[in-house]
Amino acid sequence: MSSAGGKRRSLLTNAIESIGTTPVPTPIAKDDGQDLAVQELPGEEPTAPSFLERRGIAFDEIARTVKRPTIRLKPSECSIWRGNARDYAALSYDRCSSLIESIREEGTNREPVVVRRTPNSDRPYELIVGTRRHFCVSWLHANNHSEIELVARIETLDDEGAFRLADLENREREDVTDLERARNYRHAVDAYYGGVRTQMADRLAIPKQNLHNLLQLSELPDEVVSAFADPGDIKVRHGMRLAPLLKDERHRDGIVAAAIEIAAEQAALRNAGADRIEGSKVCERLAGAAQPTKAQPARRAKAALTMAGGAQIGQILVDTRAKGITVNINPRGAASIDEILETLRPVLEAAKFTR
Repeated sequence: MSSAGGKRRSLLTNAIESIGTTPVPTPIAKDDGQDLAVQELPGEEPTAPSFLERRGIAFDEIARTVKRPTIRLKPSECSIWRGNARDYAALSYDRCSSLIESIREEGTNREPVVVRRTPNSDRPYELIVGTRRHFCVSWLHANNHSEIELVARIETLDDEGAFRLADLENREREDVTDLERARNYRHAVDAYYGGVRTQMADRLAIPKQNLHNLLQLSELPDEVVSAFADPGDIKVRHGMRLAPLLKDERHRDGIVAAAIEIAAEQAALRNAGADRIEGSKVCERLAGAAQPTKAQPARRAKAALTMAGGAQIGQILVDTRAKGITVNINPRGAASIDEILETLRPVLEAAKFTR
């Protein structure tokens, strides 16, 4: 494993091991050599350890659901639970190379993934936690390392419990983007909590404002998301800045149009091998598209100097008390000096500096 992974134990494992509500189950092997059956022994209710005090009592019952020891699986035996935050389709060798190499060196994933049984499905297990580890072992299977198996811990969980368990581990994973987590929360609030945000915040033991901010981020339209060079560039603070502006019909079209323009710029920079526009600058440009443009004052038409016969001989450029009167004499046709002076007389008499 990487040095960071070797030093830091799984958040899930810490949660499970810090639970003292029941003793560690004692596995008892059946005579027929099948799966191990676990007999749970009664235990006393201890005080909540510091880990759960920080995370909240809501996760207590999650950890109690562990019923089975770890087993070894082939990646093909697991389907991926759609309720997990991580976008499996977005994973690649480049994004997971360090973990792939560490699993190759170890010969397995030291940190177990979490699965649950799916007896009525095409595959016997469904992966709840450990999407990257599953991808890495799958990649190794496809690249001449089919001997490496996936170490998994089996849990019995309903969808809501599976969501909370996955969220507990993913919260401190730096490679789970804000956007992935936000969209995961958007799905969860409707799927598991009937759209009631306060109930979801209580179950996850997170501040209601934090949940609101994440859900705002999930509401950004695809055009705005595409303006960022990488989904990982989009932060919660960007959603907090842009979501309220996008809800205003006066600004939405302008922001979306700016986003499409920025996305085209990003594509051109990528094709040229140049550095793309960073997230904070993208956000500023999008927010700037919502600023109302100052109306330019209408330009006043210059008053024409017209002789009695209708021919124009010039214009009055300025006529103010402060600056006096300025005229431009430029006859468009034949005009005598007397005709010009006759035309100027009433203009000069009416000039503002004379009032």
